[in-house]
Amino acid sequence: MTDTRQKILDTAERLFGEFGYSDTSLRHIISEAGVNLAAIHYHFGSKQDLLDQVIMRKAGPINENRLKFLDHFETEAAPQPAPVEKIIEAFLTPLLAIEKNPEFVKLMGRVHAEGLMPEIASRNFQPMIARFISALHRALPDLPAKELAWRAHFALGAMAHAMTLRPEVDLEAAREAPSMIVRMLIAFISGGFCAPIVMDKETEVNP
Repeated sequence: MTDTRQKILDTAERLFGEFGYSDTSLRHIISEAGVNLAAIHYHFGSKQDLLDQVIMRKAGPINENRLKFLDHFETEAAPQPAPVEKIIEAFLTPLLAIEKNPEFVKLMGRVHAEGLMPEIASRNFQPMIARFISALHRALPDLPAKELAWRAHFALGAMAHAMTLRPEVDLEAAREAPSMIVRMLIAFISGGFCAPIVMDKETEVNP
């Protein structure tokens, strides 16, 4: 990665996290990074592409590790489906890697707060998400697809909320190690997926 590209990515991550995507202009990034507009367009093309690449340089390796964990748990459980708790563990455990990246945690908190995550996930996370949904379908064959989609929606909300906790102002959160928060999330989300079926054909709605 070139020094200019790295400088732009680092600066954009910090500014998007501090001020939000909507309130951070390319001119602000250019000024802080000490580069020109042509460098932004050469390396990224657009502000949206820049945000995607800022996120994916950290989220890409996390998603690869998620799939490796899932492959391992599915192989371990074969010929039966991987247990729901192991599927959720595969999804959440790699997030511990961001503990050492406070700027990225702040950025993701901003992304969630601005409602940008569904759009970003649609552009960049679909193959990984589809793989996990497929694993959950196999583990929960009696759960209607739409109810599974709603539970996945709720699970992502719980995960996003946990990621945006601010230990510097939330004393209770500060007392918990990230690994403990992840273990509690695994138990909580797994329990939600395995709860009794609520939806029937007459009450099915889209998430």
